[in-house]
Amino acid sequence: MHRQDLINKLTNYSPEYQEEVEFRASFLTFVKANEACFERSLAEGHVTGSAWILNKERTHTLLMHHAKLNRWLQLGGHADGDSDVETVAMKEAEEESGLKHISFINHNVFDIDIHLIPARKQDPDHYHYDVRFQFEADMNEPLEINSESNDLQWVPLDKIKDFTDERSILRMVEKTLSAQQ
Repeated sequence: MHRQDLINKLTNYSPEYQEEVEFRASFLTFVKANEACFERSLAEGHVTGSAWILNKERTHTLLMHHAKLNRWLQLGGHADGDSDVETVAMKEAEEESGLKHISFINHNVFDIDIHLIPARKQDPDHYHYDVRFQFEADMNEPLEINSESNDLQWVPLDKIKDFTDERSILRMVEKTLSAQQ
């Protein structure tokens, strides 16, 4: 596993929010200390890649109602040993949405988050060290719900609070809206 690319991405990332400044420091410490940081088997936590998917007009984002967590979230998932978090985010976006035409808005890290995942069955509670990238897709392309979600919806950014109060989602909405001003 090659961690240097992720270390470089995190080092070059300029957080806009104080919570992300703190996340970045913890994230870098975690990745540097854990050679197996991309493996789901690392019990304390592992790196994940997420996709903040926007429509072309930047008025809507695609959210999934996560089956296990019972919350509306951005699409994303485990690296499963892949150190290329951009590829992980793209793969998860395609798998979890059924979209065939997703493209990067740019290849820069858009957001980072560290969040606790509650214990389930054989898995103890652990942290996801999540790297998020911005993507664009056509809202008219058909969506395909898979076993990981109960629903998929294009949510207007100005209605996001009807779906979630998750701070990390609200932060990504704020970033998206501020980029349009």
